[in-house]
Amino acid sequence: MSISTRVLIVEDHADSAEFLRLLLEPEGYVVKTAGNAQQARAEVSASRPEIILMDLMLPDVEGLDLLRELRAMSPESQVIVVSGHGSITVAVEAMENGALSFIEKPLNPSVLMAQLHKAAEKLALTSENRRLRAELDESASYAGIIGRSKPMRQLYQLIKSVAPTDANVLITGENGSGKEIVATAIHESSKRAKGPFIKVNCAAIPTELIESELFGHKRGAFTGAVNDKQGLMELANNGTLLLDEIGDLSPNLQVKLLRVLQDREYRPVGSTKVLKTNFRLISATNVNVEQALKEGRLREDLYFRINTLMLPVPALRERPTDIPLMAEYFLRKYAAQHGKTITAFNPDALRALVSFSWPGNVRELQHVIERAVILTQGAIISVDDLPDNVTAAAAVKS
Repeated sequence: MSISTRVLIVEDHADSAEFLRLLLEPEGYVVKTAGNAQQARAEVSASRPEIILMDLMLPDVEGLDLLRELRAMSPESQVIVVSGHGSITVAVEAMENGALSFIEKPLNPSVLMAQLHKAAEKLALTSENRRLRAELDESASYAGIIGRSKPMRQLYQLIKSVAPTDANVLITGENGSGKEIVATAIHESSKRAKGPFIKVNCAAIPTELIESELFGHKRGAFTGAVNDKQGLMELANNGTLLLDEIGDLSPNLQVKLLRVLQDREYRPVGSTKVLKTNFRLISATNVNVEQALKEGRLREDLYFRINTLMLPVPALRERPTDIPLMAEYFLRKYAAQHGKTITAFNPDALRALVSFSWPGNVRELQHVIERAVILTQGAIISVDDLPDNVTAAAAVKS
């Protein structure tokens, strides 16, 4: 514990407050006291104490109400509740409202010191998370992509190089690795950023409908075509078109796409009118491109047209040093989204996250963190809040 650790004692009995002050100051704590709720609010607002020792039995306020209020004013302060009217129910309520621990009066100095050391560990963990957060904010992300590992720095450089051009880009990577986020970063960093960004998952659209989706159609072109429809290529004009899982396009449609890229024009289904188009194509796939070419699932001539530059997105297991940063980002995001005061991961939980292989990549990590945020009852996520498959992997490696 730092010699400058600030402690606020909230106690309406002057003798008890003085006893605590005399106990703590020789240990290096900087102690202030408050005899009622008004003074407590003022001290917390002015000094942001790192530790608050508070009695629940105060003359001017319900103790649990003040506990909630002080936690809201200073979320990183560690609150130790002391009371001469202890019960399991009161202790549980105090913990549920943000207290780190509950100690009954009369105080046992050794018990109090043990709880202060526990608070010190929590403060150190919060400080480390704050440091990680600062690193994340300053140097560990680019255009919404998180990571500062060598593979990610290389990816950032590729994005910066290709984004200002109109070159067609092929993004490769496993499911959940973040290919769409990379495509978004390219579009938003390009000269087409003010234009539309149209995203198409080729694998999600039935084969019989995808040509109409891309090219549009005229009324009566086929059964069910009751109105003219703009195609996504037209909607992407002067912007960017992302074709995710481009290898799922039929051979016939791959030929038609190749012609569009060569001639910059096309005809909607059922139309004789030729439309000019001006979009930048970004393609993405989760398959092995060489294997897809060998098996004929991806036409070689189309491949050369869409692959002016290939951007491989690394799997999460290939950049484990990025996992704590990403976990911290998702923790902040989902804690805010679900209205929970969760500040950190304990060391064992963080080790489990780093040890896991993440077959579902970033998307799986995101879901695991959201689940943990929802399930945890405390302010710190522990291994008990993580799925069994994640903790089991860590146990095997330890």
